Amino acid sequence: MKKLSMLSFAAVCLSAAPLQASEAIVKKARCVACHVVDAKRVGPAYRDVAAKYRNDPKAPGKLFEKVRKGGSGNWGEVPMIPHDPDKISDDDLKAAIQWILSL
Repeated sequence: MKKLSMLSFAAVCLSAAPLQASEAIVKKARCVACHVVDAKRVGPAYRDVAAKYRNDPKAPGKLFEKVRKGGSGNWGEVPMIPHDPDKISDDDLKAAIQWILSL
């Protein structure tokens, strides 16, 4: 039983590592200047984004384009500025979007 508990603990830790890394990406890219997990700031809460796109299989691509190109109208009148690949790489952006959609 003890061996199983240790394996379960290891599995939980390993599965949480990508999520923690993705949250770190969001912080490093300074997305947190406008967004937080549970409350609207300048932009929507990440949980609200996840809820809005929960049943949309095209959500990762839509959000990727929205972050790269910027825009307004989906969450109000305040525009989101475009975010260049030199600020957040494609891979990091994809990981961040997956983290947000997992909330």
